[in-house]
Amino acid sequence: MEEEAKNLFKACVTILASLCYSYFIASKFPKGILRLISLFPIFSLFTLLPLSLSRPLTNFLLGGFITWLANFKLILYAFNHGPLSDDHHQSLLKFIFLAAFPIKIKKVNSSKAQKGNSVNSEKKAVLPLNFWSKGVIFVILEVVYHQKKNMVVFCCLMYLAIDIAFGVCDLLVVYTLGLELEPPSDEPYLSTSLQDFWGRRWNRMVSDALRHTVYEPVRSTVVKLVDHMWAQLTGVMATFVVSGLMHELVYYYATRASPTWEVTWFFVLHGVCVGLEMAVKRGLGQKWSLHWAISGPLTVGFVMGTGFWLFFPQLMRNHVDVKATQDIMDFGKYLKEVMIRG
Repeated sequence: MEEEAKNLFKACVTILASLCYSYFIASKFPKGILRLISLFPIFSLFTLLPLSLSRPLTNFLLGGFITWLANFKLILYAFNHGPLSDDHHQSLLKFIFLAAFPIKIKKVNSSKAQKGNSVNSEKKAVLPLNFWSKGVIFVILEVVYHQKKNMVVFCCLMYLAIDIAFGVCDLLVVYTLGLELEPPSDEPYLSTSLQDFWGRRWNRMVSDALRHTVYEPVRSTVVKLVDHMWAQLTGVMATFVVSGLMHELVYYYATRASPTWEVTWFFVLHGVCVGLEMAVKRGLGQKWSLHWAISGPLTVGFVMGTGFWLFFPQLMRNHVDVKATQDIMDFGKYLKEVMIRG
């Protein structure tokens, strides 16, 4: 674990240096192709960086946060779009946090704030789980999963692990910069459609990045050739294909096994199903719709069922579930040793 900690520290220094270059030097190039070319070395570096680490947990974090999200944010930054370009006078520290962490600053609705309704208008969670309660549930489920491996428990663990990892980043940013952030997910287990699940509830930071880097450019290009509906469907399919390929890359970092393309097919399947869902809704309008008590379980059941079939097996075959659990335990022991030494 000590060797992995050293490599992770080197990776963090590399990320900081790369983002300083992006902030001070790449920003001097005019937006567009020239700035994009100036960022090519950073894209390459961020793509290769997880290969310097050997543990699944750190590879998942670097692969997801840096290779995927940071690179996508920098692509938008090259064209003066996205969170890195929203505030042209932002500090270096804020730029680094926005680039390296899966966060999104909450936009304040000034009209609601003036009326004093901003707090009351907030949608209340059905299951108000905070960061600490999710941590407790995660530990309990880890014990259960250690006793008997179960796909449903593993699915819950994956959801909690991602939300907790994002939550740690949120806490760090909130206490350092005092910013109010969007929640990483919005109770995905309450989704009533695949559009609702992928577009509004699950992993909202990734959805936001894909929307701006893939969906909108593809849709706005294709709409010049075909009608609005087909442009939307093309944008949706392109988004899910890119998401599948990026997941495949992150899986490779974590497993170091040849790609099986199962996870890519998982997202292609969901892209097709979201497209069909959109077409059916457009055709039927509001005349016919399922009650949420039916559509909710059907949606969550479909996501979990296809996940058991295509999303999780590659991780379990390569024992990533066991290795990641061991990583967490080893990290805890390492922190304890460091504190004792200190």
